[in-house]
Amino acid sequence: MNIVLTGGVGTSGTWLLDRLAGTHNVVCLDRDRPDDGRESVDYRTLDLTDPGGVFDVMTEVDPDAVVHWAAIPVAGEHPGVDLYRNNTLAAYNVLTAAGRVDADIVQASSDGAYGFFFADETPIPDRLPIPESHALRPEDPYGLSKVVTEEIGKAVARSAGVSVASLRPSWIQFPGEYLCRDPGYVEDLSAGAGNYWSYVDVRDVVDLAEAALAADFDGHEAFNCVGPDNALGRPLAELFEKHYGGLPDECNIEGDNSAYSTAKATEMLDWEPTRSWRDAAE
Repeated sequence: MNIVLTGGVGTSGTWLLDRLAGTHNVVCLDRDRPDDGRESVDYRTLDLTDPGGVFDVMTEVDPDAVVHWAAIPVAGEHPGVDLYRNNTLAAYNVLTAAGRVDADIVQASSDGAYGFFFADETPIPDRLPIPESHALRPEDPYGLSKVVTEEIGKAVARSAGVSVASLRPSWIQFPGEYLCRDPGYVEDLSAGAGNYWSYVDVRDVVDLAEAALAADFDGHEAFNCVGPDNALGRPLAELFEKHYGGLPDECNIEGDNSAYSTAKATEMLDWEPTRSWRDAAE
């Protein structure tokens, strides 16, 4: 398969690039070029907010699929308006151009789209576990940019007839760098309460992206992408009761599960998270 990957020089994008380049022909679009890239990858330096440049590359390459992973991350030190502008314009340009060349799309959204993490006061969710159909109520530029990005995906799916999968990873962890297991995080409930102590291993993220590329579905679909348990290894109901003082009326959680449901990805994409902090943190 011929794939255009955006953001393949970034922290999590590098993992995705390495996996895809092993079995596909990959053109990587990024503002930066790696000092020591893979010989099999065609790296191209490009500002994705430039619609002409994006369209030129897409029509030249004519990919079978596009994986849009580039964005200013929430941790970046950028003014909110710059972050919002970059993320939404890049998504519009990349997804629209992909639709015009009839390429199916997998893109990075975020659990930030739900609006829990950066709310002035993180609310108890409407239900547990949290499904993809849960209301999206962001209060911050990053979460809002991801909601808009998903709406762009829906519009492109309707107009171009391609499939668009929006993946919603929680806090991505890397082998040997599981920040969600640092003592300060584990010992302070408030440290991880913004996303209800959820996380996901980068290798599970890559697995889900691959599964979405291989799947056959119509239109736009969003998929939660979280680990198989919560980062504290404690009963989730206990954590909610202790930190938030209660649980939503609609609640069906057991043990130390994640607050987010991955049932949709299991049903539609045959994907389940397999890396727990218990095995992967070291």
